Amino acid sequence: MEVVIYGICLGVGLVFTIISAFAGHLFGDGHHFDLGTGGHAEAGGDSSGIPGISFFSPTVLASFVTAFGAAGLILSRIEVTRTVWVSAPVAAIAGGGMAFLTFLIFSALFERTQSSSESRIASLAGTVATVISPVPENGVGEVAYVHGGSRYTCPARTETGGAVGSGKSVRVKRVVGSQVFVEPLP
Repeated sequence: MEVVIYGICLGVGLVFTIISAFAGHLFGDGHHFDLGTGGHAEAGGDSSGIPGISFFSPTVLASFVTAFGAAGLILSRIEVTRTVWVSAPVAAIAGGGMAFLTFLIFSALFERTQSSSESRIASLAGTVATVISPVPENGVGEVAYVHGGSRYTCPARTETGGAVGSGKSVRVKRVVGSQVFVEPLP
């Protein structure tokens, strides 16, 4: 009887994984709308704004069920672990280990691929940037900087409230929200 249960777990886990892979490609994009007026608006039902993965996500749970079924089938064929009292707990441990491994892999993957602009901007103090849109007196301009081999831009003010012309080099002194405060370089 336990062989049937292990087989069902293995089959359900694999089928769920295959269906999720195809359905995710067909239906997982959500809807995304951009406004080209300098603002940005988004609408949709996807979870792209949520970094990471939950330990109780369908992917992690499916890996547990699949590994539990596979380990149970293997263990039920070995003489020492043939009884359900031995094979089920060991299969559960194997399933938990596989689920934890899946969780770690996806967490690392999401951490690397979903780096936000806020974390990038927060680490800018001391960075040298170039003014690409003049900073008026007591006003906001725009600077460009290179971080991690890529070029980015962000709104900027001067620490003293003075003006800085386009093309001038500045050093980022501090970050407030998504805006940087800069000082002109000599």
